[in-house]
Amino acid sequence: MASALDGIRILDLTRVAPGSLCTMMLGDMGAEVIKIEQLPEPGARRAGSGISPMDEEGKERAAYYALNRNKKSVGLNLKSDGGREVFQRLAQTADVVVEGFRPGVMKRLGVDYRRVSRINPRIIYCSITGYGQDGPYQMLPGHDVNYIAMGGALNLIGPAEGPPVIPLNLVGDYAGGTLHAVIGILLALIAREHTGKGQQVDISMTDGVVSLLAAVISDYFFSGSVPKRGQDLLGGGAPCYNVYETKDGDYISLGCLEPWFWENLCRALGREDFIPHQWDDARRGGMLSYFREIFLTKPRDEWFEELRGKDIPVAKVYTLDEVFADPQVLHRQMMVEVEHPLKGKIKQVGIAIKLSDTPGKIRSLAPFFGEHTDEVLLGLGYSAKEIEELRQAGIIG
Repeated sequence: MASALDGIRILDLTRVAPGSLCTMMLGDMGAEVIKIEQLPEPGARRAGSGISPMDEEGKERAAYYALNRNKKSVGLNLKSDGGREVFQRLAQTADVVVEGFRPGVMKRLGVDYRRVSRINPRIIYCSITGYGQDGPYQMLPGHDVNYIAMGGALNLIGPAEGPPVIPLNLVGDYAGGTLHAVIGILLALIAREHTGKGQQVDISMTDGVVSLLAAVISDYFFSGSVPKRGQDLLGGGAPCYNVYETKDGDYISLGCLEPWFWENLCRALGREDFIPHQWDDARRGGMLSYFREIFLTKPRDEWFEELRGKDIPVAKVYTLDEVFADPQVLHRQMMVEVEHPLKGKIKQVGIAIKLSDTPGKIRSLAPFFGEHTDEVLLGLGYSAKEIEELRQAGIIG
């Protein structure tokens, strides 16, 4: 069965999670993803989870690392003239380049968008950075916590009486970076069908965070009122949309924003008198106190079974092991088993985007460092002798 991105070749120069997840998602949908990996150097940094393993023990562990699945690994020294020549030949055959270095790094290596687009005008060149390719902060180093801080999201997450709560690296790295990069690349591929030309996709993770706050920002622009942490409708300030501790020390989540769901909840808890006061600020504290007290009277799972049958938006707050025992998650194949040559069947996170005619597929697990160097270079027209000479010269690995 065909996949959505069959025939699309992507050169993956990324090292850390936002870029690696982006190319994983595209690879899951059928794209051929070739990881261009730096050759090991004594004392050189190989920081970041995107580096492919170089020993058998590392390869076995890396098989579980989903972000490198459906990819080929080519070891290539881009600091050498020979390495840049190999990359240029690869770029002539590619549709997309994805990189996640600070602005200027690709230019110093001689493989920036301007130069690559000269040899392949149809190339789509996606750069994922913290702050974008221009502006006063373009060279400022950072990570997710910095991007969500500057983008305005971090100060809105957490209880009113405490400090901001760091939401893993889901908001800046993965939503602000990964998802915006995937969308940008797909948009550029569609545009190329009309124009015949590629283009640069400039993804700033901070820009992405700001865009994710569009609804909150719209209210701020209208009212001029700055939202406060823990007091916003969706940030823990409303009794109807909150998380409550249960008798067994676990937690239950409620999302009763619509008035009919709120009514159902109030009736289920025996407090019909709360129904007219869903948005009454004067009653908010009392309602929150009541909900906190009543949810402590039964275990989480008992509350879930009781409330889900009454048309109430309710969910258990799971630990990660519980996620993959849930019948809905399993039914939707968000945990799949893939055959591994050494370990038999191993578990991988499933593919979230479900396409009826061109579904995604896990075709291969994470590669060994340089596992596909010979295969890819042979496909470019290099002879076995030339490949061996390049390897001996320290140009490929």
